Amino acid sequence: MMNTTNVKSVVLAFSGGLDTSFCVPFLIEKGYSVITLFVDTGGVGEFQAELIAQRAKEVGACEHITVDAGQALWDTIVTPMVMGGVKYEDRYPLLCSDRYVIAAEMVKLAVERGADAIAHGCTAMGNDQVRFDQSIRSLTDLPILAPIRDIMAVTNTPRAYEIEDLRERGIKVSDEAKRYTINENLLGVTVSGSEIDEMRAPGPDTRKLTKPSNEWPKKSLKVTIGFEKGRAVTLDGVFIDGLTMLSTLNELFGAYGVGRGIYTGDTIVGLKGRIVFESPGLEALLVAHKALEELVLTKAQNEFKPAVARRWTELVFGGMYFEPLRHDIESFIRSTQSSVTGDVVLETCGGVCDPIEIFTENALIRKGACYAQHTDWSANEAEGFIKIYGQSSTMGSAVRSKLGVGSEASACSIVS
Repeated sequence: MMNTTNVKSVVLAFSGGLDTSFCVPFLIEKGYSVITLFVDTGGVGEFQAELIAQRAKEVGACEHITVDAGQALWDTIVTPMVMGGVKYEDRYPLLCSDRYVIAAEMVKLAVERGADAIAHGCTAMGNDQVRFDQSIRSLTDLPILAPIRDIMAVTNTPRAYEIEDLRERGIKVSDEAKRYTINENLLGVTVSGSEIDEMRAPGPDTRKLTKPSNEWPKKSLKVTIGFEKGRAVTLDGVFIDGLTMLSTLNELFGAYGVGRGIYTGDTIVGLKGRIVFESPGLEALLVAHKALEELVLTKAQNEFKPAVARRWTELVFGGMYFEPLRHDIESFIRSTQSSVTGDVVLETCGGVCDPIEIFTENALIRKGACYAQHTDWSANEAEGFIKIYGQSSTMGSAVRSKLGVGSEASACSIVS
């Protein structure tokens, strides 16, 4: 449906928070009719989604649309992330990656409605502006509007500016929104701002999915996750969809404080960033998948695959989800998963979870041999293997000694 009025229209990604609430009246004053789009990637319930819709009307949206994209997030982000198994900088589990699903839905709606532009509520200071802008540009040539970036030309305290602007319009802002920036989706929750940015201890209000240690259940939790070719498909033997799988794991392992972390790392814009994150369900999936994969892949696969998966993670974190290389890498990762089928029993007493049992028909285990216990080769064969395996190193050490490189004393100091 084409836009036939004289008023320009814009599709705005809308969460109901401070930034996107400010964007609506700002864009209206710039001459746009604002269609707000809430892409539900699994972080809110039906009641919260309704509150977001009410907020959109309150701030002046001409139309509000909610799209259920939880399954899309599971298929396009969660599944390849678990198969890859590598967190960003080995710490952060890419809870930001729902932005790519949101961007795709924004472009889809803008094309359907014949919108004149696409808008988001990102600042000029963070990573998400890169993720949204780059994704939108990869999918369409429509103009991109970013009101929060624009107001930074007139203020260096955008949040305070937004709060005051909304107050003058008679629009209330929650105390939580004043203090923190909170992002929730199927993957988990991230919290930043206030004492977190100041490198101080996060307050109790930063807990959304995980319980503190004094509230952990006294009895341990055991859960069995089943995989088929790398994809999580069963929970305690029951086939369930991905959304139910992750939301159930979030609840179960969140009660034991699993998956909570404080991450300080390198951002796309070159600054150090600090967030609190909670992802109990995703952590459980990553631990279970890795345990199964280590048992069924070859040594060479287990050594090489993480290096490739790390590049996938870097691209996704860095705003390059629609980069063709990401597709290429993902094809490789999926090709390694043909034997990753089986069940993994996870146990937690709190804080972390461990894979305590693994059941698979594809284990690379040979009858007659068990590491450090018993073998089906002779002592002479073992000695010959060691001699051949290490001969290059042995000869290299002899040459270094002849040339006087290093000394017997330094070698002894290493041993001591």
